[in-house]
Amino acid sequence: MTTALVYRAEEVTEYDDLAEAKAARGTTWVHAAEADRAEMDRVADCFDLHPLAIEDVRNNVRAKTEEYDDYTFVVVKLATLRGGETTFDEEIGDEPIGIFIGEDWVVSLTPVSADSIERVRRAVTSGDERFLHRGPDFTAYRIIDTVVDQYFTLLDQIEDDIEAVEDAVTTSTDIDTLEEINSVRRELLSFRKLAWPAREAVGVLARGDPKQIQEDTEKYYRDVYDHLVQLVDLTETYRDLASGARDIYLNTVSQSTNEVMKVLTVVATIFIPLTFVVGVYGMNFADSPYNMPELSWTHGYPAVMIGMLVVGLVMLGYFRREDYI
Repeated sequence: MTTALVYRAEEVTEYDDLAEAKAARGTTWVHAAEADRAEMDRVADCFDLHPLAIEDVRNNVRAKTEEYDDYTFVVVKLATLRGGETTFDEEIGDEPIGIFIGEDWVVSLTPVSADSIERVRRAVTSGDERFLHRGPDFTAYRIIDTVVDQYFTLLDQIEDDIEAVEDAVTTSTDIDTLEEINSVRRELLSFRKLAWPAREAVGVLARGDPKQIQEDTEKYYRDVYDHLVQLVDLTETYRDLASGARDIYLNTVSQSTNEVMKVLTVVATIFIPLTFVVGVYGMNFADSPYNMPELSWTHGYPAVMIGMLVVGLVMLGYFRREDYI
């Protein structure tokens, strides 16, 4: 779906013909949502957009900013959580938005539907004064700003996952807990791949390097840049928390294993002398003057059993006193 809006201080007009919208007086904004190859080519032909820039939108390249003779090209990424059977099955999905900022026009292209851009469009059509008295660089800023705001929402969901993991590692050593930790780490890695390039792309606009960015609009891009710096810092902090949760989990598993091994070692140690006793008395050599005399003793068997029980109890008491068990 492609829409063309032309707005100025007095009015907002929607056009069906792209060429007519481009030639109209005021700021022209053309937005192509869920655009296929043919629709992108149609918009590119009208505004003389470079084929390589269009290919970057189609191929979903990393976020970046490039300057051309007549316009500035910006790629940012829409970020969403793709649902799974559980919270930790979700994955971060990203879709490109190509923004072309001209002297008196702005074009936005995306192969998917974007609610964030639709909110900006509704603000323009409703006659928001912030748009009507500014140029295309401000419209591009609002698009990028809404995309970055979604990053905060996404990071809040990841933060909830981290808190759930931190609660789980102190109470459970199940393998599912480790899988949840690894899932959160993958989410953070995917999010980092979104935030870092976006920060670099917006940084170019915040410095006012492209000639299409007006001086009074640079402060808005600097605000978005500050948000992205905050997002990157939070991402690094959350990665440290996820790594710490994994270390706690591994230490908990190791401690649990040590406790089990300690109990098994105590049991084995108690049975070592008992095994020695039954081994010695199991050597029943007949017709020899060196046979053990107690073998023919009437109470020999119960005496040996009582002796073994006493040895076991003494060793068990010693281990308990030394806090081995």
